[in-house]
Amino acid sequence: MEKGGPYGLVNGARLVVLWLKMYMKGRNMKFIHLSDLHIGKRVNGFSMLEDQKYILKEILSIIDQEKPDGVLIAGDVYDKPVPPAEAVQGFDAFLTGLADRNLPVFVISGNHDSPERLAFGGQLMKDRRVYMAPVYDGHLEPVQLEDRYGSLRVYMLPFIKPAVVRRCCPEEGIETFDDAVRCALGHMTGHKKGTDDRNILIAHQFVTGASCCDSEELSIGGLDQVSAELFDSFDYVAMGHIHGPQKVGRDTLRYSGTPLKYSFSEVNHRKSVTVVELLEKGNVTVNTRILRPLHDMRELKGSYEELTSRDFYQGTAVDDYLRITLTDEEDILDAIGKLRSIYPNVMKLDYDNKRTRENKEVQAVEAQEQKSELELFGEFYELLNNEPMKEEQTEFMERLIQNLKEVQA
Repeated sequence: MEKGGPYGLVNGARLVVLWLKMYMKGRNMKFIHLSDLHIGKRVNGFSMLEDQKYILKEILSIIDQEKPDGVLIAGDVYDKPVPPAEAVQGFDAFLTGLADRNLPVFVISGNHDSPERLAFGGQLMKDRRVYMAPVYDGHLEPVQLEDRYGSLRVYMLPFIKPAVVRRCCPEEGIETFDDAVRCALGHMTGHKKGTDDRNILIAHQFVTGASCCDSEELSIGGLDQVSAELFDSFDYVAMGHIHGPQKVGRDTLRYSGTPLKYSFSEVNHRKSVTVVELLEKGNVTVNTRILRPLHDMRELKGSYEELTSRDFYQGTAVDDYLRITLTDEEDILDAIGKLRSIYPNVMKLDYDNKRTRENKEVQAVEAQEQKSELELFGEFYELLNNEPMKEEQTEFMERLIQNLKEVQA
């Protein structure tokens, strides 16, 4: 048989597989953790698509430098359940870039995604080692990897609500988000505590204790929070949903945060990708690589005369996304139009002067006066305990307040 014949091809393929196994067994397992890409997002009317394409190329460059063994994408790939065509094309280009590097990619849906749309074609993409979490059906099947320390399982839990898990497990009595996640983790395949096998979980939920910002969609009163203790049996938890990069309790339960700033509450964030390396059981290192955007998001404050002075803005990044606060006592005619002749990407314009401060004080008093007794007590409870009241506590207080009102009447 000729070298180029079918047997030669088969033997060549076997050699490649054997080489890959030997290569993996000689190194530690390293992953890049991303989340909340929100591709297609608009911020204050500005499309972020070009900035997103730019930052995804930056991430590919970091991947080329770090040479990871896989990429974990923890939900909110898109900003809307039905993303625009340009957003889908942007993510497709990114996924193709990862697949061309022969990297396994693990993707789950977040609360902004359509799980059905994101999971479409998942079986076909497995051939390129792109693993899309299926729509949650009550089961979590891991993807198993091997290195010199043994087995490593990657579990993918898409964003879930109590109603979704309740349909899959009607006998479990699911009421809260905490119940839902506890039940889902309890029905995982092959996950056993006390073994030397290492386990990674990718999830998209709001863990109690995480710091939030304005660009997130969270439930009023913290009803969507879940306990960090639910994830204690995992060696690394790659979280999505919260936009600020942070750990929750331990270094290995981590939100990677968004790759870009999506609100002015994030101006002080240092956006990054998380690099996690797993050695033997219990030995995990976590580092970050800072991302540098096409346009930063910043705040400027001063008088109109000061901010339009060439000495003030010369040599600065005038095309950054800006929130400008003018301190002039009188409104400037067409201020935002004039400012955009210097700073083309002004997103917001505010005033901070005697008049606006007085208005804010009046509005704050009115807002407090409009709140119910239960809302005021709930805020007081959360201030003291650093967590909102549970459902049964809220119901108890509601009955108590009603009884007090009846006594006073």
